[in-house]
Amino acid sequence: MKRLLLASAASLAVFAATFTSLSALAAEGEWQTWFADGTLGGGQIISGTASYKVEDGVLVGTTVDGSPNTFLAIGPFKDFELEFEVKVDDELNSGVQVRSHIAKEGDPAPEGSKGGKPLPAGRLFGPQCEIAVNGTAGDFYDEARRGTWWSILTKTEAVRTDAAKAAFKKGEWNHYRIVVKGDHYQSFVNGVATADFTQPGDPEGHIGFQVHGIQKGSGPYSVRWRKVKFRETK
Repeated sequence: MKRLLLASAASLAVFAATFTSLSALAAEGEWQTWFADGTLGGGQIISGTASYKVEDGVLVGTTVDGSPNTFLAIGPFKDFELEFEVKVDDELNSGVQVRSHIAKEGDPAPEGSKGGKPLPAGRLFGPQCEIAVNGTAGDFYDEARRGTWWSILTKTEAVRTDAAKAAFKKGEWNHYRIVVKGDHYQSFVNGVATADFTQPGDPEGHIGFQVHGIQKGSGPYSVRWRKVKFRETK
């Protein structure tokens, strides 16, 4: 079964209720397998107009001409482990948001945000684990807020070793493991440690599978996730 879901900021109340029930489906510490049943698992598409569908247990996100960054958002969650395999078209980069937040109408600009302007309602912002072929895979970017790398914010540039920069394999399926516990964030790409830092300020938030925006007249490009496993921890 394939399911295509498009949503707007107006349905955020339904979104929150959906994920309250989704989180309750598995006991704490028990692994959940997302998307294997052919559905989007209650996820909501926000921030842009890219399309998402599930084909044979693989989540496929595809760009739409002129769309800004788009996210399939699930949550909110506190401490967790997330594992998946991902394959992205060479012309596209992507990422997975963790502990990220959804802007609401009337909210002030996020604390520390670049430019200091409020975000449009429905915009997802916060920590993003990068999926890219340019050596940044596994590093964290502060999406739609500070607009910079967290390895720079936390002065952990040394974590970006040559092995970390080379961990992501172009044109192949790449395995990610993301661990978030308290203020501690870690990522591993194909078994290589790619980020390890401590940063307060986001104790809870959404996971968001990103389809990056593209310029008009380019694409379409796709990013695919499979074998997606998640568990909440203490």
